[in-house]
Amino acid sequence: MNSLKTFITLLFSLGTLSLSAQNFSLSGYLRDSATGEELPFANVVVKGTTIGVNTNAYGFYTISLPAGDHVLLFQFLGYQTLEKKISLQKNERLSVELPLETKTLEEVVISGEAANANVVKNEMSVVSLSPKSIETIPVLFGEKDILKTLQLMPGVSSTGEGNTGFYVRGGSSDQNLIILDEAPVYNASHLLGFFSVFNSDAVKSLKLYKSGIPAEYGGRLSSVLDVKMNNGNDRKFGAEGGIGLISSRLTLEGPLKKNRGSFIVSGRRTYADLFLKLSSDPALKDSKLYFYDLNAKLNYRIGERDRLYLSGYFGRDVFESSGIFGLDWGNGTGTLRWNHLFSDRFFSNTSIIFSDYTYNIGLTSGSTPFDITAGIQDWNFKQDFNLALSNNNQLKFGFNIIRHDFTPGTLTPTGGNINFNAIIVPGRVAVETGTYVSYEQKLGERLQLTYGLRMSTFSNVGEMTEYQFESGQEVPFDSVTYGSGTFYNTQVGWEPRFNANFVINKKSSLKVSYNRTYQYLHLLSNSSAGSPTDVWIPTTPIVKPEIADQVALGYFRNFNDNKYESSIEVYYKNLDNQIDYKNGAEILLNPYLESQLVFGKGYAYGMEFFLKKRYGRFNGWVGYTLSTTRRVFEEINNGEPFSARQDRRHDISLVGMYKVNDRWELSATWVYNTGDAVTFPTGQYKVEDRRISVYSERNGYRMPSYHRMDFGATLQGKKTKKFESSWNFSVYNMYGRYNAFFIRFEENEDNPEQVDAIQTSLFSFVPAITYNFKF
Repeated sequence: MNSLKTFITLLFSLGTLSLSAQNFSLSGYLRDSATGEELPFANVVVKGTTIGVNTNAYGFYTISLPAGDHVLLFQFLGYQTLEKKISLQKNERLSVELPLETKTLEEVVISGEAANANVVKNEMSVVSLSPKSIETIPVLFGEKDILKTLQLMPGVSSTGEGNTGFYVRGGSSDQNLIILDEAPVYNASHLLGFFSVFNSDAVKSLKLYKSGIPAEYGGRLSSVLDVKMNNGNDRKFGAEGGIGLISSRLTLEGPLKKNRGSFIVSGRRTYADLFLKLSSDPALKDSKLYFYDLNAKLNYRIGERDRLYLSGYFGRDVFESSGIFGLDWGNGTGTLRWNHLFSDRFFSNTSIIFSDYTYNIGLTSGSTPFDITAGIQDWNFKQDFNLALSNNNQLKFGFNIIRHDFTPGTLTPTGGNINFNAIIVPGRVAVETGTYVSYEQKLGERLQLTYGLRMSTFSNVGEMTEYQFESGQEVPFDSVTYGSGTFYNTQVGWEPRFNANFVINKKSSLKVSYNRTYQYLHLLSNSSAGSPTDVWIPTTPIVKPEIADQVALGYFRNFNDNKYESSIEVYYKNLDNQIDYKNGAEILLNPYLESQLVFGKGYAYGMEFFLKKRYGRFNGWVGYTLSTTRRVFEEINNGEPFSARQDRRHDISLVGMYKVNDRWELSATWVYNTGDAVTFPTGQYKVEDRRISVYSERNGYRMPSYHRMDFGATLQGKKTKKFESSWNFSVYNMYGRYNAFFIRFEENEDNPEQVDAIQTSLFSFVPAITYNFKF
């Protein structure tokens, strides 16, 4: 703890040295002129100089300037650059509204953000997207989806055909922290993974950190996906939505009080179940298959220094076969946030956050119908501070504390001839904390540094009985009971973070990053797609926290007056305390769950290439990843390294968008990746009349390589001052490739000694049409 105090003191001392050169500060918010939405991470630059700052995550900026006249440029991606002359004689407040960029057919120029921001910003391995930038990209069923668009970026790969789950740089899907307005989302998929929980109409922006993760984030090993909801229009009422083949959506927004506060409510529902009612099969006719979700947000400015936000999400999936079984699952989140300015340089954000994920399985047929329920619930208090010491020195620090409640599983009989009692796996409680400090520093015009430290802790909380197992045994030989409210098995993690950017010239730069991350929550799943029946468990005396160290190096270069941007990044990631299963493991409703697990290590390394054309009638990007991911477990594969399921040597994405005229825009994507690593039977033998398969080494085989092409076309309707509309036509898997979803093995009917491999594919040629409107 003394080392942390010394580190903080040093940071303050560095900032104090730069304060002597300061004169007056100018601060305020950057907002959208049409809606009043704050614009995060926008640029404020003194014209003709290298002096500049960025707005924070809430659109607030502060810049220090000497007394006198200055010309400032306010810039944000997709907005017109605004130039303002100021005469600064004292500390002043200046909030600015930026109009959306006007686009012409000949030259679609994204001029809002500095044209070479990818070169000069001290960020690497970061992907930023807005729903507007992806609305023409074709996806499955025509439903625009930010998670599927992320999968088109280097270093990010899909977990399966049409699925919204993703891997980042060799990490498993549960090693991604996904947060919506600061609240964690534990299952970000609908319809068994084919849709994400993020309704694009309700989303303002998203940012994915693949490495160089800022110190304010913790709890996952591989990445952080920070999704922010729209605040709503505080100038006028409006509505927008869309009607598709299997789902529709509607968003309403408007002012609570003009220029002071606003609301937004956005809902979405599929109606595949309505088509089932047309079936002549009674079983299908009475079945249910749909999902719905609802986003809502309120915000209100209380004077110039305070603003309150209240946001929430609720979504549910329902899958029910009448008289046989039922399955439903979903997330609920809520965030109450307070922004406060202590001074023009000192910004505070205080949040109370709630998150809940549950699922329920019901078996209604047979003589013993039952329900199985499980889930995880969080309460989180979070405090963040941002202190602008000068234009070149920014200090961030804060803390959070989370209470986790785990429900591993409960089986309850629901009727009929009940001949068994309820099965209840004891729930668990844990407390996780994080304390961090981070310093952003510019040394001259070429070198920028961001360095910091996060200290995380994790404690189990009784009342709980912890079992002890002999190696390889599934029945405990002893146990320890902890009383109610007792904190035990406390783990402490020190997580250094570092980013550096050396600007070679206005066109190129070198960047390097390092981060250590700890993960105290673990997802137990036999499915790569993210099944709703996955089980979240905490770190325990047997299950240790997962740890990752990652270093990355990148070269960034722009061409042709910043019309093209490119980057090459290499990375290496070391993983400790990784979790896998024993052969034949049983995880559902198992009170001795730890006995089914094995623990080991892993590593991943690779190279990512990215080339993007930023503007013009034709634009798009190429992404390529060359990578290797391995795991090492003493109990698996004789202790030799084996390919993780997410190991893919090659992953390629091509994305193109072409503006034909003022009404038509065409788009296409092509993806290719090496097939997943899998375990297949290599032979079989007979014991009496029973055939027993012999399997390869763990993940010793590969699924066939995956590739497909998607095509989309958008037709803009006639636009008026009060109404606009468009039609989106898309085709998923345009050339009808039958990609393998899974492969099973069956005896040949004509030759029982022969075993046939049978491939199952999900989708071939899938057309879709969606009508979008806004007024």
